[in-house]
Amino acid sequence: MLKEFKEFAMKGNLVDIAVGFVMGAAFKQVVTSFTGGIVSPLIGLIFKSDFKDVKWIIKEGIANAEGAVEGEVALLTGEFATNVIDFIIVAFVMFMMVKGINKMKKKEEPAPEAPAGPSQEELLAEIRDLLKK
Repeated sequence: MLKEFKEFAMKGNLVDIAVGFVMGAAFKQVVTSFTGGIVSPLIGLIFKSDFKDVKWIIKEGIANAEGAVEGEVALLTGEFATNVIDFIIVAFVMFMMVKGINKMKKKEEPAPEAPAGPSQEELLAEIRDLLKK
């Protein structure tokens, strides 16, 4: 069973998937820092605050003695939009990578066709001739 697992784990596709997963996770961190550190502040200029902190308050909360707001109900639209931007960037880059890799792969040559055999009529004629003998 251990031998079978080793053969399965060392197949090219599984190793490729594992490497792609690790690279994708690392790339996600880069994109998150890009959108959080560059894109969000630029968009935040429009809203006069950090874009990630933009929210739509449904129910106002009450500030407690320490100044923390309790009971607030809000939709975190800025955080959601930032995550959508992250996803779009990652998905687009992964699409471009897969497209480039597929282009680099050698085109498989079609298998040579088997030589054409006798037609159905020729076979029937041959059977007829054999039956005559």
